[in-house]
Amino acid sequence: MLLRASVLLGLLALAGCEDPLTLAKVCDETPGFCSDLNKDSHCKEQRAEVIIQRYVEYKSPTDENKYQLLKDFEKYDQCVSLAAKIEHIKLKEKTTSRVEGHLTSIKEMTRIFQDTKNTDHPGLLYYHWSRNNDQSALTKLLALEEKQDKRVTEDAEMQFFLASYYVKFDDEKTIDLLYKTLELNKAGEAPNPEIYPTLVSLFYKHEKYKHAYTFARVAQLSGYEDVDILPIEHQLAAAGKSLGSLDDLAQKTYDSIQEGSFVSPRGF
Repeated sequence: MLLRASVLLGLLALAGCEDPLTLAKVCDETPGFCSDLNKDSHCKEQRAEVIIQRYVEYKSPTDENKYQLLKDFEKYDQCVSLAAKIEHIKLKEKTTSRVEGHLTSIKEMTRIFQDTKNTDHPGLLYYHWSRNNDQSALTKLLALEEKQDKRVTEDAEMQFFLASYYVKFDDEKTIDLLYKTLELNKAGEAPNPEIYPTLVSLFYKHEKYKHAYTFARVAQLSGYEDVDILPIEHQLAAAGKSLGSLDDLAQKTYDSIQEGSFVSPRGF
């Protein structure tokens, strides 16, 4: 199983290069970080990341480590909650342990929210607003954006988060933020797949059909299947537009995103 690079770096920093930390060692040293999660093989990767990050946050309870743990618990809870609904005829205890994992997730996420009420961490501020409707957290986050705080302006995740806020009332700014998100995407990393259908929808809404088609094709190249390209093709065909050049542009755009070299066609 592959753990994300940031976690591995954290493990080396905590344990030292000569004696790297392992999942087994965490469970041996701090058994409580493992015993209150599901016991079966479901959600194996998410469970492992939660356990490791619990240890990282325990050793170094920074806002950044709390934020990573919050995200890990949310992903784990989404998985284990679904798995908890599976009925076991012979092994009822498996269902019970999944429920326990779900309850642990709620308890720990609540703890992190309580611990970070006065945070200025952009990611935590977004979570406080988007999950708990904390308007003061949103105000703080928008203030950081206005001040051009690099933790917001130079972070792809935060640019996408802001786009999810502005999409409700400012289409042009949303497009700018989504373009910036793609600009900040690093080589070898996959951007949030919701970027593409959002761009397609916005461009189609404003009758920019060539733009809409280009990003619909980028979405397809990225493996995103839930995008309806036919209405866009019909609009372009009615206008006598050729799709060949747009297909080439979509391929170049996709390649640049994958290589981490995408440049927004807009100024900021």
